Amino acid sequence: MRRFSQRNQLVTLNEINITPLLDLAFVLLIIFIITTPLLEGSIDLKLPSGGSTKSLAKRSDIVSVEVDAKGIYRINGKPLRTDSDLERGLVEAYRRNTNMVVEIRAPADGLYRWPAAILDTCQRNGITRFKLNTEDPRR
Repeated sequence: MRRFSQRNQLVTLNEINITPLLDLAFVLLIIFIITTPLLEGSIDLKLPSGGSTKSLAKRSDIVSVEVDAKGIYRINGKPLRTDSDLERGLVEAYRRNTNMVVEIRAPADGLYRWPAAILDTCQRNGITRFKLNTEDPRR
């Protein structure tokens, strides 16, 4: 019968097994691939078709304002209760970044008054850069 010493057992661990590390990397990659589209918009909206879907502004300058069919506003996914909360949120974002572009997302079959209220709020506070989000007509 052959006996192994403590020294021989430690010598066999001279290589790092990278298989678990690769498994972890692939799992993280899959998680990021799945969650990235969810970060685009927090409300499931059917946007009107037409226009350009590409933005010329930097991603850090864009503030997304969404309104659903019931008139509930969200700024960057954060729900707002009143119109004054919308105005306060836009003014605060504009003070932090004067190059801000307001990206308006509203449903295609919704009322015109909701996006008009966002545009009116921007105009009252001197925010002149905005973008109306639309669906790509080629889809």
